[in-house]
Amino acid sequence: MPRRVPRFRWPLHSLHPPPPFVERNRRPRLSLLADRCASMRQLKQVHAQMIVSARIADNYAASRLLSFAALSPSGDLHHALRLFRATAVPNSFMWNTLIRALAASPSPATAVALFSEMLQVGTPSGKHTFPFLLKACACLPSPSIARQVHAHVLKRGFHVDPYVVNGLVRCYGVHGHLGDARRLFDGLPEKNLIVWTTMISSYAQNFCSNEALLLFDRMIGTGVEPCNATLASVLSACARSGGLDLGQQIHSFIREKGIEVGVILGTALVDMYSKNGAVTAALELFRQMPEKNTATWNAVICGLAHHGLANAALDLFHQLEREQVQPNDVTFVGVLSACCHAGFLEVGRRIFYSMERIYKIEPKVEHYGCMVDLLGRCGNLLEAERLIEGMKWGADVVVLGALLTACKNHGNINIAERVVNEMLRLDPGNHGVYVVLSNMYAEVGRWKDVTRLRKVMRVGGLKKIPGWSCVEGDLAK
Repeated sequence: MPRRVPRFRWPLHSLHPPPPFVERNRRPRLSLLADRCASMRQLKQVHAQMIVSARIADNYAASRLLSFAALSPSGDLHHALRLFRATAVPNSFMWNTLIRALAASPSPATAVALFSEMLQVGTPSGKHTFPFLLKACACLPSPSIARQVHAHVLKRGFHVDPYVVNGLVRCYGVHGHLGDARRLFDGLPEKNLIVWTTMISSYAQNFCSNEALLLFDRMIGTGVEPCNATLASVLSACARSGGLDLGQQIHSFIREKGIEVGVILGTALVDMYSKNGAVTAALELFRQMPEKNTATWNAVICGLAHHGLANAALDLFHQLEREQVQPNDVTFVGVLSACCHAGFLEVGRRIFYSMERIYKIEPKVEHYGCMVDLLGRCGNLLEAERLIEGMKWGADVVVLGALLTACKNHGNINIAERVVNEMLRLDPGNHGVYVVLSNMYAEVGRWKDVTRLRKVMRVGGLKKIPGWSCVEGDLAK
């Protein structure tokens, strides 16, 4: 019987070099460890092992480190950038990973700069580069960069890739270039659900509700089943266009298909019902939702305020405070609007000054406009004027116009004259203020001032633009 040879286990603490089979297997083991890290502390330990074993020069191993540092919730983008700069010749995966991370960061312009550097060093861009790069372009103020990226897409032949085209459609939609977005959409031979949703959402976000609804109808006609994001975009279009009937049909469709109503879809439904005046349905749906976010509360509070149900809006705001839900600036616009419509001066004051003191939210022009309107309606014109003078960035013509209306209603010509001068300084072509002030002079019998203003308007060739309205109808009937 042959003698059994005992197996030798290599000790981890040995100072001698490991056998060849251990050396060959270290690369996948270290890469696997990098993928399994749960914190930057663990990743740095693996990083140190790669440096000691000289595996950090291997782009595959380094890319696993960079991926965790750049994309993980517990990662460190600065560490990823240092690792990237320390790599002699980064591969396409590393470039794309960093562009993806930077596109979602507070400085998306850095992603575009990195793409430019990628072109300069000659690393080829692929179909995985452009969707993330276009996401960064959508966050930038100018659409010119998106057009340059579009040129690279055409050059590389990715203009028929649905994911790349989806990025372009979203980017053009964000910047309001709906014609360009629609041409790209129509030119795509095969459209997936994501592209349909992006085009519909672009219309809805740019207040082109009819186009959004028509495109949704066409999508259903082609047999494409909508997802939650599609339905939320269509419901948003229904909310803006007053399409309560269609919104109710979509709600019935959601129930029939058994689609789960989560926070986003539930909020869209509440917003649709609220803006269309079906506040009872909005409140019922709101109370049935097991999970709500701040946007859900805002939808119902602003809806109640818009339809004059101030007490209900304030009750809901107090409930929000009791449940310790963090409000945002939209919440306070809704609550202050409710106070304004109902004339709740003391409540409005308390809520307005609690924004900075309690919730650390700096009031914006919209909040000042609501507060000036509230003070003006209650006859506190001097307080409203002082509030405007205390605005950090100065008032616009909308805020000043609210005070001018209050001056007209209460017959305060002295403040009205100061407001008109300020409005003309901001907008010299605002001819309507001359008419308002002239009418105020006429009401108190100051005919010389009336004549003077009318002469100013006549010499300057000024006239008040008449109001107009638009009613949609079916011309075929």
